[in-house]
Amino acid sequence: MIRSARQLVTLRGSAEPRRGLALGELNIIPDGALLLRDGLIVEVGSTRRVENLAAARDAIEIDATGKVVMPGFVDCHTHLMFPPPQSADSDTGPDLDRAAHALESVTAQRLARRGRAYLQAMARHGTTTLEAKSGCGPNESAELKVLRVLNALNKGPLDVIPSFLFDLGSPPGDRHRADAAAAERIFRDFMFTIRRRRLARFADLQWDPDIARRPLLVRFLEAALSLGFARKIHADRHSSTAAFSMALEYEATSIDHVEYATLDQARMLAGSSTIATLLPSASFRQGRHAPARMLIDEGVAVALGSNFNPWHTPSLNMQTAISLACLQMAMSPAEAIAAATINAAHALRVSGRAGSLEVDKLADILILHTSDHRDLAYQLGTNLVQTTIKRGTIL
Repeated sequence: MIRSARQLVTLRGSAEPRRGLALGELNIIPDGALLLRDGLIVEVGSTRRVENLAAARDAIEIDATGKVVMPGFVDCHTHLMFPPPQSADSDTGPDLDRAAHALESVTAQRLARRGRAYLQAMARHGTTTLEAKSGCGPNESAELKVLRVLNALNKGPLDVIPSFLFDLGSPPGDRHRADAAAAERIFRDFMFTIRRRRLARFADLQWDPDIARRPLLVRFLEAALSLGFARKIHADRHSSTAAFSMALEYEATSIDHVEYATLDQARMLAGSSTIATLLPSASFRQGRHAPARMLIDEGVAVALGSNFNPWHTPSLNMQTAISLACLQMAMSPAEAIAAATINAAHALRVSGRAGSLEVDKLADILILHTSDHRDLAYQLGTNLVQTTIKRGTIL
């Protein structure tokens, strides 16, 4: 039993993604308690009620007096396996192509060791479930290696949900026919292989505004749909109206980045189940932020992710994403917390077991070094997590 929390932030509510005013409803229980058994939550309520239950009489107690207790963070957008810059140092600085090709020679065991170190750091900062993308390997063999490692890491303490990221890369020019043929092999053979082996749950498309490439983007989404992948779209560039249209047409679970989203695009999303995943840490480095306030006010369901990428966004702390969302994107602390937990769980299709503190959900729980959840918005650079609990086990 976790007892006597100053604020028990449950996020109990609708089974649908939270949007509008509902995004700011945390359903906090003052002096709250949880009863956990076999990795699941079996009771949620006031300390007085829970401690008087027969099931609580012999429970091991954790005293959370004066603390905030809340769900573990769900990081719904990471590039966990992306090579770090140190792997390709040169006289002219880091070389991304060389780093990507280094994945061909590195062993799966070494990749897994590096991944486990990142996951341990994520756990210390409160992440209990995360998505991790491929898309960093220079060929299909390297991509398979990355996906196999991600699935192996999913057998560790955190839940790791792999995605296959498809990126057409640099402009094809005279190589367009060859690139199209290679892409067709991916749609026909490679995606079938990873689906048959259950190596990825999502198929993620890096949007390309080049109209000449549009048929290949459509082919990818068609292949993903026919093979039963859930779909996601990266939309981090200008002229992405067609990306929003395709996200709705192919029922994408989420459309991510959206730094250039317009009012018309927000209104397109507002009537759909597609979630807009915002990445404040990436926006901080790029200098352009997604219009979070406009999206929320128009009724779009928004989630937050870290965009952790050892190369571009070396920040794996979801508390940082929450702080930046509040300080630079005009989100309230409650909205940012909901976006980083329950809505992020919806963006990964795991809201039935993660993202809120409710009976029969996984006991993925944080105890914070603070008495007020709003401190998450303003303690930028400070780790407020005292204890991370995953499936009822203290990590």
